[in-house]
Amino acid sequence: MKPIRPRRSALYVPGSNLRAMAKAPTLGADVVIFDLEDAVAPSEKDAARSRVIEAVGALRQAGTRAEIVVRANGLDTPWIEADLASVIAALPDALLLPKISRAGDLARVRAMIPSDVALPLWAMIETPRAVLDPLEIAEAQDARLPLSVLVLGLNDLARETGTRQLPGRAPMLPWMMNALAAARVAGIEILDGVHNDIADTEGFAAECLQARQCGFDGKTVIHPAQIAGANAAFAPDAEELDWANRIAFVFDAAENADKGVVRVDGRMVERLHADMAKRLLARAEAIAARG
Repeated sequence: MKPIRPRRSALYVPGSNLRAMAKAPTLGADVVIFDLEDAVAPSEKDAARSRVIEAVGALRQAGTRAEIVVRANGLDTPWIEADLASVIAALPDALLLPKISRAGDLARVRAMIPSDVALPLWAMIETPRAVLDPLEIAEAQDARLPLSVLVLGLNDLARETGTRQLPGRAPMLPWMMNALAAARVAGIEILDGVHNDIADTEGFAAECLQARQCGFDGKTVIHPAQIAGANAAFAPDAEELDWANRIAFVFDAAENADKGVVRVDGRMVERLHADMAKRLLARAEAIAARG
């Protein structure tokens, strides 16, 4: 079983705000994304890069538990080369790339990174071209610079397609599930997009529940107030854990060793259900270790 790193909540933090970057990893998010793109004005880009290097270095020295990711500007912007140089200097846990539309975009980034640098890549799925074929992106792997996570960018998709972001997100569900299926085929993780209305706690909770039911691994958030809700939504609850504990090792019993299906409390349990239960228990253990 592949090691599990919880990514229930991923908090975007402006790369121009050194104080916020220092505080963010203490707020309980599994992932903190220092943003050089949307959250930073053009006039602040240079200063933000320096602050990100400083912040990542300080957090590495402090041994933070949060996964630290830096989001660069897009490939077709005048800032990408400087951004990559800053990320390489800081060496966070991963580099998040916005507006990745096809596998060739990842190839362009990899060609810009020195051959002695090893760094996981994350890709934003936020263009019409990307949602038409996310599998091409998800399967564009590289041993040194692997793609490990897809991140939905529904705001950009709404802007580029004219699609309305309605409660329930029905117009976007096909895109969401297409991207999720691509991630699973490639064996990587996928995070849901942000909920823009910070005051709309009910709407945020509904999106978290929907994303969890759809199979997403976590949700990107834009405010500390959203962290606890995302963490709770994407963690196994007591009922799930109870059932998982009852079926995870049922086929390890001598009397079930040669069976393909057994009955537990009136429910038929196949070996695939036991495997899923073991994965759920491992996820719960990883979350508990995260603290």
